[in-house]
Amino acid sequence: MIEVSSPCIDICRLSPETGWCMGCLRTVDEIRAWPRADNGVRLAILERTAARRAATAGLLAGALA
Repeated sequence: MIEVSSPCIDICRLSPETGWCMGCLRTVDEIRAWPRADNGVRLAILERTAARRAATAGLLAGALA
């Protein structure tokens, strides 16, 4: 079985506003859990980060309108 790769892009700073990593958009708990997580948990984390990215993009688009 192929392991789900980490979304880390080596921009490891937590946003004080959201508590999310500014690079991968994971929470501290998600980052800590990643090494021990199975693929199902990893995919769930990636789904949450995708939702965060979409929400962030929507907020930025609204601010620019």
